[in-house]
Amino acid sequence: MSEVFTEAASGGRQKGQSSAREALGQWLGLADVRLDGDRPWDIRVLRPEMPERVLAGGSLALGESYMDGDWHCERLDELFTRLIRARLGEQVHSLSLAWHVLRAKLFNLQNPRRAWQVGREHYDLGNDFYAAMLDARLTYTCAYWQGRGDQAGACTLDEAQEAKLDLVCRKLGLRPGMRVLDIGCGWGSFMGFAAERYGVQCVGVTISEQQAGYGRQRYAHLPVEFRLQDYRELDERFDRVVSLGMFEHVGHKNYGDYMAVARRCLADDGLFLLHTIGRNDTADGTDPWIDRYVFPNGELPSIARLGKAMEPHFVVEDLHNFGADYDHTLMAWHRNFEAAWPRFAAELGDRFYRRWRYYLLCCAGAFRARDIQLWQWVLSPRGVAGGYRRVS
Repeated sequence: MSEVFTEAASGGRQKGQSSAREALGQWLGLADVRLDGDRPWDIRVLRPEMPERVLAGGSLALGESYMDGDWHCERLDELFTRLIRARLGEQVHSLSLAWHVLRAKLFNLQNPRRAWQVGREHYDLGNDFYAAMLDARLTYTCAYWQGRGDQAGACTLDEAQEAKLDLVCRKLGLRPGMRVLDIGCGWGSFMGFAAERYGVQCVGVTISEQQAGYGRQRYAHLPVEFRLQDYRELDERFDRVVSLGMFEHVGHKNYGDYMAVARRCLADDGLFLLHTIGRNDTADGTDPWIDRYVFPNGELPSIARLGKAMEPHFVVEDLHNFGADYDHTLMAWHRNFEAAWPRFAAELGDRFYRRWRYYLLCCAGAFRARDIQLWQWVLSPRGVAGGYRRVS
């Protein structure tokens, strides 16, 4: 009798898997993606339960099933470009996604206690690992390719990152002797560059022990100071304030506090440059897979939310969007990651490899689809007398 039930259950599972595969295939077809197709962006199903799992769990399950080896895709970046451009995410609603959004609405996921989590889980993966993936200065933010990203050999990652750092320095009008605050300084690429090229003194705060340790050693010969500190604790004056790629960790419940900190730390005639990824619409939380496996407690701002937070404190002098450059940056990081992976494979393992590959390439696809942006805001406390002259 037990054999009969086993056979019946097996038949039911096969029927369910077949139905799920058909449904998933129809859904993907709206974005010109095929199951077991032969194009680089098509999905190759490696385990029969994959379609049912993805349909039940949405974007979180899609990423987890890739990490688990349930499916493969040669060009994940192209896959996600197509999925996002077709707006397929708007047609899938799962309980996990609903809970993720509700959680972001109800709780301050970026409070002072939780703020350190992303440092431990993401930025402290190891300096050797990031040195292999990033440019020579370990700049973990969007590079400035100036329209040269698609031209083979026209610009290297190192050159594009230095162009970005120099752009920031010029937008801030740095001069020798100025004192500059870097909120979320990372491994110190901006502070080192600004001190070397523009003769300024810098103070940077980070929530990553490995970043602070690395920066103190590498830039010991320069007038730069690394502090392991939450930004909310800052309360001293600087000629300029800069923040490159840190605002994505602040969370909308803290935007007002963040802007108040930046204002109280900035001289009345100073400038504040905010460099952040942003989203096209106003919504809470972020992608559930990114939140769980890459950037815990992260949240991308919208222009509306940023503007509301800035209103009491700053005049917007300039807004520059070069989000398409993040596509080129992520693809360069991915090439470096793939080339260096044999050095880390034994320590980190195959599941980490698939997780990191998925992270870099799905984000590249999102920027290519123009679903998310990269903004540089130049702000002043009272407005620049005579007007701010834009730098490009």
